[in-house]
Order: sequence, then structure tokens, then C-alpha cells
Amino acid sequence: MKFRVERDALAEAVAWTAKSLPNRPSVPVLAGVMLRVTDGNLQVSGFDYEVSSQVTVEVQGDADGAALVSGRLLAEITKALPAKPVDIAAVGAHLELVCGSARFTLPTMPVEDYPALPEMPESAGTVDAAAFAAAVAQVAVAAGRDETLPMMTGVRLELSGGTLAMLATDRYRLALREMEWNPDDPEVSINALVPARTLNDTAKALGPLGGQVTMALSQGGAGEGMIGFSGGTRRTTSRLLDGANYPPVRSLFPASHNAEARVQVSTLIEVVKRVALVAERTTPVLLSFSADGLVVEAGGTEEARASEAMEATFTGDALTIGFNPQYLIDGLANLGAQHALLSFVDAFKPAVISPAGEDGEVIPGYRYLIMPIRVSR
Repeated sequence: MKFRVERDALAEAVAWTAKSLPNRPSVPVLAGVMLRVTDGNLQVSGFDYEVSSQVTVEVQGDADGAALVSGRLLAEITKALPAKPVDIAAVGAHLELVCGSARFTLPTMPVEDYPALPEMPESAGTVDAAAFAAAVAQVAVAAGRDETLPMMTGVRLELSGGTLAMLATDRYRLALREMEWNPDDPEVSINALVPARTLNDTAKALGPLGGQVTMALSQGGAGEGMIGFSGGTRRTTSRLLDGANYPPVRSLFPASHNAEARVQVSTLIEVVKRVALVAERTTPVLLSFSADGLVVEAGGTEEARASEAMEATFTGDALTIGFNPQYLIDGLANLGAQHALLSFVDAFKPAVISPAGEDGEVIPGYRYLIMPIRVSR
């Protein structure tokens, strides 16, 4: 294998592929990225039996072939290279990389020991890349991080006709985003639970490319299904989580509310960040709403306290409610709007945060539910 490639194209391809490689691979070859040159195209691939990534880059190919090399090391090297064309050649059991006056020799691993990448499942439809990336970011923030509860670490995709809905929850908050997409089958009705980290990384990578993202799905037995995404020259696949017993979380959204407040998003985020400086990790911030506006306060150790007032338009009986400050900031920061509408039943039931327009009306499509923390005052 021998080829010449632009430095930026190579660095970007290797970085994206290496990002999904496991930190502690079960076998050494899974820490590698596969470089395969055929007919002037370089395919950079990674696979850990759960997630596969592949990107194609145009190169000046002198000799076709393949080499398997440490992904993280190659990513570090390509990122640090000078802005000049890169010459790469497989020589015996090594990979030689030359860029300007920089030269690297890396050991390779046996290509024949590397598992074959899974085929892309059958296409289910397409969705606008930028809109998809923004929507996934809004939802993935609410997914759980606790690997002992794998179901909570996923984003549930609900494909129903021309509507794509995404849900995620860690039991303390819940995010729901609904958007339009272009299904191959107008009568489609499929649910899939995708690992949130994989979905978020994939959407982030495909969003800036623009155009359309193709979603591909194959349903197997419990936890055996696969989902694929492709856009531009990139494609990725991931095994699905077992979502057969996913709780009916949509029912958590209250059917009605007794009070609501309209606030400026950026101001409330800044106020919560400041006030939370005195709060310990598990201490909530208190939001006191009244006809006069909003007061945000928190208390910490050794009598440290903070409070700050800000403008808010509030309707309903005066209300004081406590929230985890980071969960509150996450919800506000992902609204994608300058104003937020907070809806309350009472101080002990979940509150719903929705994006609002200049007229105060809710912008449909996204809702973020957050559980209150009971506080004694």
C-alpha cells in the first residue's frame, strides 16, 4: 500500500474514526484503524463489535493495499503534522509516514485478524443533516450515564410516518424532540433505542457536512438490531440497545398546568450559574416566582448563601421550587430560543421547559421535563 493524501483530509478522517475506538479493547486489533486503498480512494475504518465508523478520502494511490495501525497514535500524529501533503506506505510490518521533513515509522497489526465491518442495514429514510444534529443535541443531554442501567443511556427513536420523535431520560429529567423526516415507507412505524453517546457523536460529525443523512435500520431480537447513518463520505453503524421494556415516559408530561413563567434564557442561565457557586453538588437552587418576577437562591456549607432577582412574567399563585442547577442549565441551554416558558403543576411535580417566541407562545417540537428537588425552608 502506498499513497499521498492532503494532511487536513487525513487528520479529519482518522480523528473521526479513532473517536469511537474503545479505551480498553477486548483484543489489541480493535484499538486499530484500518487503512485500505483501492482505485484512488482511502477508506479509514474502525470497529469494536458495537460501533463501526468508516470515512472515504480521495488520495493519489500508487499501490492498493491495507494496513492496520493504532488509531489513537495515528490520530495524535496526523493532528500534529505540518500543513503539507502526506506520503504513507506499508513496508513490511511497519507503516511509514512522511510529511515535509517529518518522518514516522509505526508498527502495524495483522490485517487478517481484523473483523469485517458490518454491512449497512436497509435504508429507512433521510433527514436534514443540520436539523438532525441540532435535535440530537437537545435530547442526548438528558440520557443517563450509568452503564449499569443500559436502557437509560439510550435515545429512543420513534419513527411514525413523516414524524421522527426522540426521547431520552436519566429518571431525573426527560427530553422530547419531534421533527419531520422523509421516510422511504410513508406507513413506517418503528421504535429503536440507540446508545446516546454514539448517536450524539455521529450527528455532530454529519451535521456540518450539510445535505441529508440517511438512516438505516434492521430489527433483530432483543438488543440485536442495528442502526446505520450515512452522509457525505462518512458512514457509521451501531448495535441497538434492548428497548423492549422502555418505560412509557411520555405520560410523565402533565396534561395541564396551574402556573407558568416566561423568562429570558441567557439571563436565567447566568443567574443560576452565579447563585449555584455556593451550592454543594447535591444542593438545589430555589426559584421563587411571583407577580414581581423571579428570585433565584441557594445555600451551601458554612452559611454561604446567594440570591439574585431577575425579570420574569409569571401567571398563577406564587411558587417556590427547587432544581438541580446543572439539569436546569442543560435544559435551558438546549432550547434553541431566546425565551423559555416554564410550566408548573405545583412545587412537587415535574416542571416542563419549552422554547417560546417573542409573543410568548410555545414553539412546538421540543419539551424538557425536570423533576423538582423537595426542600424544607
